[in-house]
Amino acid sequence: MPRTGTEPARRQALINAAIDMIGENGSTEVTVKEIATRAGMSSALAFHYFGGKDEIIFETMRHLMRELGKSTIARLQKAETPLARLDAVIASSFEGDQFSRTTIAAWLVFYMRALSSDASARLLTIYTRRLRSNILHALRQLCVSREAENIEQGLSAMIDGLYIRHGLRPQGPNADEAIHTCRDFLDRQLASERIE
Repeated sequence: MPRTGTEPARRQALINAAIDMIGENGSTEVTVKEIATRAGMSSALAFHYFGGKDEIIFETMRHLMRELGKSTIARLQKAETPLARLDAVIASSFEGDQFSRTTIAAWLVFYMRALSSDASARLLTIYTRRLRSNILHALRQLCVSREAENIEQGLSAMIDGLYIRHGLRPQGPNADEAIHTCRDFLDRQLASERIE
């Protein structure tokens, strides 16, 4: 029986191990035993906490989304203008552990998993809807609604595309460069669309 107070830490250790192993292997073809070993515990304990590999992978996706959500919310709460809100969304997309090579590789695997897993597809739908909503909320204060939707599609695609491109670069991801590219795109799009 696990000691009191250790379950959250052990569950988190398993999630961290899953991110590392999925990212390193570029697939979900890792075993519960391998994940548990990386986390420093027995596979029986991993099964106790999650019930199986699919549950570990699903909870790992949820963890990454929660962390992204926390980062985005924290930045949005400090943003005082629509443009600052857009900057917050862009910056949180390329922040810290979310933009490490291993985490990017894990996200790419999760995207592929969504093609065959309804639960994973639902999680990715939540992510895309949140991203769209956060961007559109700010853009609709800066330009007409039709143009806001066009710019949102471009910016969302750019965020996802840069995330993938930077994850695959031999020199690794560069958050400042990705943020600058998104902001440059946004500035160019808004230059002719701002409401006077």
